[in-house]
Amino acid sequence: MERPINVKQNKPKEEKPKASAKPSSETKSDKPVQQKAENLEVSPIEKPKASAKPSKKEEAIVNGLNLSTSKKHCMYIGDFIKGKSIDIAIAELSEVLKFKRAIPFRGEIPHRHGDMMSGRYPIKAIKFFIPMLKGLRGNSLANGLDLEKTKISFASPSWASRPRRRGGERFKRVNVVLKAMEMKDNQNTGEKK
Repeated sequence: MERPINVKQNKPKEEKPKASAKPSSETKSDKPVQQKAENLEVSPIEKPKASAKPSKKEEAIVNGLNLSTSKKHCMYIGDFIKGKSIDIAIAELSEVLKFKRAIPFRGEIPHRHGDMMSGRYPIKAIKFFIPMLKGLRGNSLANGLDLEKTKISFASPSWASRPRRRGGERFKRVNVVLKAMEMKDNQNTGEKK
């Protein structure tokens, strides 16, 4: 299938009338040149009005690309923060950095104090999640969402491109997508009970 070829059409140039030669005494006169106001119509240029409120969107999204952390850690952190408000998620992840709270993990992992059976403190992954949550909070404000009603509705890690190390082993790289939506009180957020 052939593509159409764009051809510029040459339009004949409009010839400008040549200015007639005026005597030098008229050109150097002190009188300003007066133009006919009837022939000149000036229309005011209308600027687009800046709206006072930004258009409200239904969700806010933040992407973390090529994070050098474990996919399994990101998966458990995503399960931990899902269904919580953004500020509460940031506060609880800050507690994990101080070893005051553990992230619930599954498998043969030691028991921790609190309401969980087993857990860990994935410090490196949390250091990537806290700036992403702060960006999600900014995006939700920019999209016109109410922060008190906004909850994290989606957290999904996936493998990114994994470059090879020396010896053929691969680095860990993860892409993480976080979404927040404005929820009503009775709406299900996908939180596990």
